[in-house]
Amino acid sequence: MTDDPAQLLHRPKRPKALISMVPMIDVMLILLIFFMVTSTYINLDMIPALERSADATADPQPTQGDGGDVLMVRIGADGTPTIRGQAYAQTDLERLFADRIRQDANQQVLILPSGSANMQALVSVMDTATLSGVTQLQIVRLDASP
Repeated sequence: MTDDPAQLLHRPKRPKALISMVPMIDVMLILLIFFMVTSTYINLDMIPALERSADATADPQPTQGDGGDVLMVRIGADGTPTIRGQAYAQTDLERLFADRIRQDANQQVLILPSGSANMQALVSVMDTATLSGVTQLQIVRLDASP
C-alpha cells in the first residue's frame, strides 16, 4: 500500500446522528398516564348527590378510636350546614361535634363549602368545630355550578 494521497479512497464524513425527540415524548406521555392513574384522589362517592330518605339521615355510629369515620359537613349557598342530607343549627352542630369527640378523640371533620357559600358560614362552622374540641379539621372547596 502506498501512502500516495491520490490513491486513497475518501469517504464522506457521516453526519452526526440527531437525537430524536419522539421517544422522549413517548416516555413522558407514559409517565404522565402512570402518575395520573396512581395518584390519590378524593373519594367523590362520599359527597352526597341526592337527598336521602328520612331513615338514612340518622347519625352514623363512628368507629371507636381509629379516626376512620369522617364526619362531612356540607355548607350550602344559604350557609346552612348539612350532614348526610339533614340541616343542622349551630347549637345542634356543636352538640354533635362534642358527642363525636367524646366517642373518638381523633374524629376527623371534613367541611365542604359550596362555591357560592357565605364565608361567614364557613368560619362559624370552623369555630364551632374548634370550640367542640375537633383537632382534625379539613376544608375542601366545591366550585359553584353555573
